[in-house]
Amino acid sequence: MDESKKSSAHFTDFEKSILSKSVLDIGAGKDPVVAHAEVFDLAQGDANHITSFVKKQFDCVYSSHCLEHMHNPSEAIREWWRLIKPEGFLFFTVPDEDLYEQGVFPSRFNGDHKHTFTLAKKKSWSPVSINVIDFVAKLPDVEVVSVSLNDIGYDRRFVKHGLFKTGAIFRFFTRLIGSLKKRGLNFFSEKAEAFFNRHSLVDQTRSNALAQIEVILRKKPLPLGV
Repeated sequence: MDESKKSSAHFTDFEKSILSKSVLDIGAGKDPVVAHAEVFDLAQGDANHITSFVKKQFDCVYSSHCLEHMHNPSEAIREWWRLIKPEGFLFFTVPDEDLYEQGVFPSRFNGDHKHTFTLAKKKSWSPVSINVIDFVAKLPDVEVVSVSLNDIGYDRRFVKHGLFKTGAIFRFFTRLIGSLKKRGLNFFSEKAEAFFNRHSLVDQTRSNALAQIEVILRKKPLPLGV
């Protein structure tokens, strides 16, 4: 499901305000966060090296679930940061490794993920984990406005951390239930659905659930006289 559309349904007035001026949406696909956003995706170039393609600055650079696909997120975000005007914002979301990957890498739900992200912990199970707090602190002239876990609609009872065997019958019925619900049909009771979910690998983000870290950064103004 389109992650920006899901997230924007819960945006605060402040989040809406920072998206009200000029916006570059990196990795938007067909789901730009706001209608007036300038979209940068594969058709426009390589987001790992975005300054080779984009030559102007914006009041806000927004990106939903794109950094985890970058070969070198640290270099990519520094490039993105250069495209923000002084006093402008970088607003991005990435999957939370414990809620999305659930202890397994490569990701069982998205094989193109090259890194996982956590808010802040001393040690991660992931060999490619990025601590978001430390990650953003390395940017020059940065003011951290907010870093938060957004798990609206996520049911932690269905988290299964690590590798384990799952019966094919449970996977079949979980997919069947999802397919029927998309078409407005459901012949299974809530108890039956919960039973199959408990015994199956569940990517809750395929519905309306969010399992992401949300970050808003502000670029400090230029010193007086510059």
